[in-house]
Amino acid sequence: MKKDIQIPEVSNVFMAIVKEYNEEFQCDDWNAYIINNKITDIDTVLIVSKGYDEDKLIETAVLRHKIDKLPANSFAKVELLQPEVLQLTNFFNVTYFENSQMFDKKFVFEKGRIKESSLRTISYLKKKGFTDS
Repeated sequence: MKKDIQIPEVSNVFMAIVKEYNEEFQCDDWNAYIINNKITDIDTVLIVSKGYDEDKLIETAVLRHKIDKLPANSFAKVELLQPEVLQLTNFFNVTYFENSQMFDKKFVFEKGRIKESSLRTISYLKKKGFTDS
C-alpha cells in the first residue's frame, strides 16, 4: 500500500533564512521565509520547524505554521529565529497542494552553516541569507 502512494518531487519552492534589519526594534533579525518561485499558486502550505543538535542532545519545540494560499512568484515570512537557534541544525518540513496534488519536502540547514561571514544575496528576496537548494 505504501508503495502505491506517490508524492511528486518539489521544484521551485524554497526555504530561506535571511538576516534583515528590524526598524521597530532597531536591530538585526534572522527570519525564515518560504519562496514560491512557481507560475502557479500553492495552497494549504503547512510548515513544521524544529532545531536540534544530536551531539549535545538539545532540541527546540516544534513549531507549526499554515499559509492558506501562497501566490505564484511570491514569498512569505514564516518565523523569527533566535540567534541561539542558529547554532543548531534547523529543519523545515513543507507540505502543500498544487492543482489538488500534495507535495512534501524537508529543508535542512546544518548547524554552523548559518553565520554572517557566509551570507549571500538571495536574488528573489533582494536580501542576504541562505537557501537550502
